[in-house]
Amino acid sequence: MPLIVRTLFNDAIAVALWTGFGFHVCFPVDTFASPTGPTQGEIPIAVLLALSSTFGFGAAFVLTQVALRWMPPWLGAAVSVPTSTLLFWCLAPFLVDITKADMRAAVLFMCVGLLFPATVTLLNFESNRLMGPNIAGAISGLAPVFAVLLALSLLGESIHLLQLLGITAIVAGVMFMYREQRQNLQRWSFWMLSMPLTAAVIRGAVQPVVKLGLEHWPSPTAAVVIGYTISSAVLIFAAFVHDPKLVRRFDRRGAFWFAAVGLCNGLAVLSLYAALGHGPVALVAPLVASYPLVTLLLSFVFLKHEHIGPQLVVAVAVIVGGVVLLIIA
Repeated sequence: MPLIVRTLFNDAIAVALWTGFGFHVCFPVDTFASPTGPTQGEIPIAVLLALSSTFGFGAAFVLTQVALRWMPPWLGAAVSVPTSTLLFWCLAPFLVDITKADMRAAVLFMCVGLLFPATVTLLNFESNRLMGPNIAGAISGLAPVFAVLLALSLLGESIHLLQLLGITAIVAGVMFMYREQRQNLQRWSFWMLSMPLTAAVIRGAVQPVVKLGLEHWPSPTAAVVIGYTISSAVLIFAAFVHDPKLVRRFDRRGAFWFAAVGLCNGLAVLSLYAALGHGPVALVAPLVASYPLVTLLLSFVFLKHEHIGPQLVVAVAVIVGGVVLLIIA
């Protein structure tokens, strides 16, 4: 019991520290959003916001393992996403300029909300429960492949050699992390592996769509308020359909930790959207996709069950090298 209490206490400190940093970074993002597209001087801001988002997504995967001890994924999602939604609605009066609202952007944000974070949250929670945070996070790290491909066709973005090398390095590093767990592959069916892969496709696809919406309404907070409100409605409805008597499965400890997961994910998404407002998808998506590295480090420190082998060390080095390439590109 003391070990469990100490682990939860350490996780709580990590959430509190990152939440404070997220508020510090994300609070002014709408003020500095550029409707004319990112300039060279905005790229460092995009990098900082993307790395902040990386920590949030990575921490959320680890906290989910704690939360799943008390509540099932479908009910946890109905707590996690609405918690973030409540936070965003509290921030909206201070950060959203409704006079700059654009209906085309609002419709895009609503369409995104039907899939992200609603569907992605359910897929991530369930794959996390079945396969653990590291392998689920590693497969989900393929998102930048889909994000960059769609950005090239939808937004007409260009990609430089160093960026291509950086993206390749990050994806290769994530795959090395995946192969480190290959001894468990025999006990996973195809549909189990398809869950985090589907989450990666959705997460990657929505980023260019959100960036397209931000070009018409440069307000990351408006994007998360609209998207998360739609997702919350979808998840609450799905929870009631799954089990009309939710009270029987509700646990205060699970609700607390899923709320913490929601804050991490929510602030990570806000940072992601803000980064997309300051930099190209080809830069932001791969940086954010390095969050399995954060998941690995935090699970090793707090969950105490991650083995660090030579292949994992190589994977970490490759991912870090890819991040460096993207930053200097």
